[in-house]
Amino acid sequence: MSDTPKILLGKGDRQVFLDPRYANRHGLIAGATGTGKTVSLQVMAEGFSNLGVPVFMADIKGDLSGIAKAGEPHPKIDERVAKIGMENFSFAENPVVFWDIYGEKGHPVRATVTDMGPTLLSRLLDLNETQEGVLNIAFKWADDEGMLILDLKDLQETLKFISENAKQFKDSYGNVSSASVGAIQRRLLVIEEQGADKFFGEPALDLWDFMRTHHSGKGNINILAADKLMMNPRLYATFLLWLMSELFEELPEVGDQDRPRFVFFFDEAHLLFDDAPKALLEKIQTVVRLIRSKGVGIYFISQSPLDIPDSVLSQLGNRVQHALRAFTPRDQKAVKTTAETMRANPAFDTVEAIMQLGVGEALVSTLEDGGVPSITERTLMCPPHSRIGPATDEERRAAMNSSAFAGRYDHIIDRESAYEKLQVRAERRAESEAKKATSKPAGRSRQSVGEAFAKTMARSIASRLATRIVRGVLGSILR
Repeated sequence: MSDTPKILLGKGDRQVFLDPRYANRHGLIAGATGTGKTVSLQVMAEGFSNLGVPVFMADIKGDLSGIAKAGEPHPKIDERVAKIGMENFSFAENPVVFWDIYGEKGHPVRATVTDMGPTLLSRLLDLNETQEGVLNIAFKWADDEGMLILDLKDLQETLKFISENAKQFKDSYGNVSSASVGAIQRRLLVIEEQGADKFFGEPALDLWDFMRTHHSGKGNINILAADKLMMNPRLYATFLLWLMSELFEELPEVGDQDRPRFVFFFDEAHLLFDDAPKALLEKIQTVVRLIRSKGVGIYFISQSPLDIPDSVLSQLGNRVQHALRAFTPRDQKAVKTTAETMRANPAFDTVEAIMQLGVGEALVSTLEDGGVPSITERTLMCPPHSRIGPATDEERRAAMNSSAFAGRYDHIIDRESAYEKLQVRAERRAESEAKKATSKPAGRSRQSVGEAFAKTMARSIASRLATRIVRGVLGSILR
């Protein structure tokens, strides 16, 4: 048995815990709107942080930011604490780092276009196979030429270059259609207007900054402001998929430990899977399956388990299922599917219980010794130690100013990359063509004058000789 304390989630017939030894086996928090998913997420994030485990989560509605401040007494909280038997309960704040792709409600988050790669970028731009092929050519050529594609203007300039020199690329890289290039460029303009230009660039995020612990020994809780980001759900999903993929690529294997090294909460999880091509779904499945050996736990938050593909859902060992409403055939299917994927409790009917749960209640099944799912408990979930609700703007700014990352990512760096190098190439080519244009016509003009003079003189001499000859011949005939 591990000496690491377990995370108390709530109480059913008995207290229900999440064992940190199996927290890297991933999990799901599901339920209809207003049933308590956000509070459950908050409780779990606090629990991991208290164990020294860094956490990342997206704040869709802005109400998770209150986790940075201590909660306040309330009769309902007191009643719940007593029912659950939470000994020595006290309100407490948590070490929080605020992040924001737009740099407004947190430290800016950036990645280079090269870091994102052609596969994820194709998904962000919703490209077809032909267009994705052209994008791959652009990345491959830039890599061969040693040109960095850091931001959107680098990519636009690279696409422009290969379009203008399509014939040169055909033998070495393949066909480059001007129509495909044009389509990609138009879509780049669209995502630029949606704010993607703020995400692509430098200084790029160092993933290890998400995995820091506070001087108190608690794990930092990294909160991404996502209320504005959700206006572009494809960018939101692509960013979080990129983050998952980068964690998978960068972190070394650690095997089973007494607690995870990092926990990643993915809210509005259906956005990750909506309209995802088969190749991308396979990549997601691979990451989810293998990243646990890197010590990373991934927890999806969604309204219905049906939002998650079966191949991924089967890998989510820790379940917190809030109430579902069976108003439509799809809702009824979701209830039935959920019941079938949780270990039955003979004390109640799982299907009926899912529809009868009150706010703050959930059916919970977590992994126990040997990684075996526990019997599902109808659980009254714990209240968080921190504030339920958003932090004020002043509190958020104070947290940002006192953060270890204050000033580190604030100012954009625009170093020499593909855009600058291709601009230099274009200028040199223009200068070379200008020199040819000014030298060749002048040479032709001097040559033309000389040739014209010589030809005129030749014609004049020839004419005189011919006249004399004719006259001589006629003279001799007439004599």
